[in-house]
Amino acid sequence: MTVSERFSVPALILGAGAWGTALAVHWSKRAQPGQVALWARRPELITELADTRLNQRYLPGIGLPDALELSADLRLSLLAFRERSQRSNPPGGLIALACPVAGLSQLAAQVTETLGPAKPGEGLIWLSKGLVQDNEAFYWPSDLVRRAMKADWPMAALTGPSFAMEVAKGLPCALTAASTDLAFARRLARICHGGGMRIYASDDLLGAELGGAVKNIMAIAAGVADGLGLGANARAALLTRGLAETARLAVALGARPESMLGLAVLGDLVLTATGDLSRNRRVGLGLAKGEPLQRILTGLGHVAEGVNAAKAVAGLAQRCEVDMPIVQAVCQLLCGERSAKAMLSELLSRDPVDELDASIAEAGKDPGTG
Repeated sequence: MTVSERFSVPALILGAGAWGTALAVHWSKRAQPGQVALWARRPELITELADTRLNQRYLPGIGLPDALELSADLRLSLLAFRERSQRSNPPGGLIALACPVAGLSQLAAQVTETLGPAKPGEGLIWLSKGLVQDNEAFYWPSDLVRRAMKADWPMAALTGPSFAMEVAKGLPCALTAASTDLAFARRLARICHGGGMRIYASDDLLGAELGGAVKNIMAIAAGVADGLGLGANARAALLTRGLAETARLAVALGARPESMLGLAVLGDLVLTATGDLSRNRRVGLGLAKGEPLQRILTGLGHVAEGVNAAKAVAGLAQRCEVDMPIVQAVCQLLCGERSAKAMLSELLSRDPVDELDASIAEAGKDPGTG
C-alpha cells in the first residue's frame, strides 16, 4: 500500500449501524492498528462485535478488520481520539456521527461536552440524511449539529450514493463532502479519498442535504410503482419528475441548481430508488402489496429515513409555495389517506404542464449572459 492510499488520520465513528460499521471497515483496512475506532451505544453489541468480529445484525457476513478498535464508553472513546489526534503528525483527526437524524443532537452535544472546541486539524462529519420539523421550524442535519454543539468545529456532511454493504466489501463508490467551509470540504475529500472511494468537495451544503432527504421519499414512490408492476418507463418518468420537484425546492431555498446533477442529489436518487438494498424502496414495495407500514418498518430492522422526512419536506414545500406532488402523494400514502393505487392514479391524472420550470432555468442563468 502506498502512502497516498493510507488513511492518514485518527478517526472515531460514533454509531455501529450499517453505514457506520461499513465506514469503519473501509477506513481501518487502510489504517494502522488502533487508528480507527468504532463506538456503539449498546455494550452488548460491542461485546458481540469483539467476540465474533462481525456485525451480523447490521452488516451480516462482513468481517471487522483486526486494526479496528471497538468501544462502548463514549467519554473514553472521545478522550482517546483527542489524545491520538494531537499526537498525529501533523495533528488532526475526524469524528463521524453515524446515527439516524433523531440521534444527531445528542451525539453532537456529547462531543463538545467532553472535548470542547476542536484542536488543530480536527473535524466532524455526519452521515445522516433527512429533515426534522419541530412545530413551525425545520432543521437539516447540519442545523441539528450546530444547535447542539457548544464549541466551534469544522463540519461537513459526507453524502451520496453509498449502500453500506458495497462500501464494506470494498466496491467502488463516489461521494460528496459538503460544507459551507470549502477548504475543510477539500481537506476531508483528500483524507477520505482512496481504497475505491472517490470523494468530491462541495460548498453547497444545503443542496446536498436537501437531496439526501428528498431522494428517500422518491425511493418510496419508486418502490410503489415497481410493486404495482408499472414498468421501467413509469419509474424513469417518476424519478425525472421527482428530480424536478427537488430542484424547485432547492431554488426556493437558495441552493444551487447545478448541485441537483451531482452525487448527493441525482446520484443518490438513482441508487436509492432503483437498488434492491434500498430500505426506502422496500417500504414502497411493501405498501404496494398492501402491507401495513408498521409491519414493513419492523421487518426492515433499520431506519427508513424517507418515512420520517416526508411530512417535514411536504410542510417545508408548502411554506415555500413550491409544488411537490410526488412528495405530497407519498405523505398521503404513509398517513393512510390514499392507497398505493390511488396515489399513482392521482399523479398520472394531473393536468399536463410545460416540462421545463422557468424558475429553475432563471435561477441557473448567468446574469452576465443576458
